[in-house]
Amino acid sequence: MPLPKRRHSKTRGRKRRTHYKLAVPTRSVCPQCREPKLPHRVCPHCGYYKGREIISVEGA
Repeated sequence: MPLPKRRHSKTRGRKRRTHYKLAVPTRSVCPQCREPKLPHRVCPHCGYYKGREIISVEGA
């Protein structure tokens, strides 16, 4: 198995890793209560998904 003749510099490794970063989660607006929510998930504020109540959420 071949081995590298010279060591790779820290800069070279860091240049390669510049794309390893977290993406900001996308948000969509709930059509029922107009609160931001994650897409394709039940709204945590009102409990609706695709116009139907999936979970009952207690009012604060």
